[in-house]
Amino acid sequence: MTTERVIRIVAGSTVLASLALGLPGSPAFVSGGFLWLTAFVGANLLQSGFTRFCPLELVLRKLGLPEPGGASSAP
Repeated sequence: MTTERVIRIVAGSTVLASLALGLPGSPAFVSGGFLWLTAFVGANLLQSGFTRFCPLELVLRKLGLPEPGGASSAP
């Protein structure tokens, strides 16, 4: 699995979890403050689309995950 796929999985999971925890109609509702986490993830995705900088990508590279399109990436 490449860094790009892991980033998408983590971002999507975080958005869905924070919505479940932050929307009052949800059975998992805890606090509306979790919607700030949703906004943060969305803003980070937006800025990384323009700047190509993602903090999670740096961490994943240090952990040894391959880059997309690299020689060691699997289909």
